Amino acid sequence: MTITAALLDAVADYSQPMLTYYHDGTGERTELSAATLGNWAAKTANFLRDEVGVLAGDDVVVDLPEHWQTAAILLGAWWAGAHVHTGSSDVGHVSVAFVTLDDVDRYDADEVVVASLDPFALPLKDLPIGVADFGSAVRVHGDQYSAAGIAAGSALDGRSVTEVLDAARAGAVDAGITAGLRVLTTLPWHDADGIVGQLLAPLVVGASLVTVADPDPAKVEAKLAAERATSRMR
Repeated sequence: MTITAALLDAVADYSQPMLTYYHDGTGERTELSAATLGNWAAKTANFLRDEVGVLAGDDVVVDLPEHWQTAAILLGAWWAGAHVHTGSSDVGHVSVAFVTLDDVDRYDADEVVVASLDPFALPLKDLPIGVADFGSAVRVHGDQYSAAGIAAGSALDGRSVTEVLDAARAGAVDAGITAGLRVLTTLPWHDADGIVGQLLAPLVVGASLVTVADPDPAKVEAKLAAERATSRMR
């Protein structure tokens, strides 16, 4: 079992929103159904396995801010069986580093992939030689993926798949989140604790997540109403 498989197993209707991303600073709103987010995750997993040669247990850095592309990359990396390290972790050589343009030289990696963080995953131009663009690199790969035979090992900054899923489910219970709820969070999830508590906790129990980056406090109540959110994570 991978983290990604557990999240997708919790989905009741793949046509319904799984993740809705806002960035109040830029005005972006992007909504992804479970089918669409799953397709991006599958493309990422196929890219990692078939093009980069990532094997189960290989180290992959995801040093990105909260964004729907970040979620897709995380799910794809876990689906491929990778051990994900966040930007806050101390890591040496890795197979792949997913970063912003400002951090292309930060990690010792076989492959460096820049996420544009564009609402439509449009590519960045004039990247340094040897640096790939996320949208361009994964878009050509298949949108179905099979993780059969991948053993559950380390998944997130040294935590096992089981530890991550258990912590996410416990966080959902503590927050009163259950399947079918529409949950809004304005809290960050760029480190391991945030990823578990703010991204995975709602999704692992089958809730729909609305995540707001660079939140404007004056707009939160309006978003709760507009998104018909029934719960807010604090």
